[in-house]
Amino acid sequence: MTEQKSLLAVFHDLEPAADAVEQLRRLGIHDDHMSVISGVPVTEPMLGRPHQWTNVPRIAMGGAAIGMAVGIALSFWAPNMYAIRVGGQPFAPVPPAIIVIFEMTMLGMLLSTFLGVFLDSFFPNYRPLHYVPEISDGKFAILVECSSMDETKITDMMKKMGAESVQDAEAQHL
Repeated sequence: MTEQKSLLAVFHDLEPAADAVEQLRRLGIHDDHMSVISGVPVTEPMLGRPHQWTNVPRIAMGGAAIGMAVGIALSFWAPNMYAIRVGGQPFAPVPPAIIVIFEMTMLGMLLSTFLGVFLDSFFPNYRPLHYVPEISDGKFAILVECSSMDETKITDMMKKMGAESVQDAEAQHL
């Protein structure tokens, strides 16, 4: 059984990092064993990586549905609990009800989206993480999990692709 190693390669620019991701794929490293670490937002197409699916839209739609149900309850159920006749108007006038339903729908979506992003990003994370300080200076890093037999092959390839440094990654508490 081979020992798993974690290698961290630091690149000065995004283009060599994207090329290195492509070369890693050609070497047989699956996307699940690669992580790109960046201090700036980088989308998957910029690196040629597959789109990552998230549950945030489903959570947001669920929150919108709950918010709409609360808005409908506030607009139509609550006035019928305490019926007060005023000048022949209906118990629940529709124009103000539309505003209340809309606002409660948006409030439910906003709160559930925040909660979904919070939970989907595993924040706060108290586990040890791989990190190098150069990432805060605008550089890009690729974390590769590989077998110890492939370590020299991957290290040589990363340096050839323009990595400033390739080192063993050790998870540490930030």
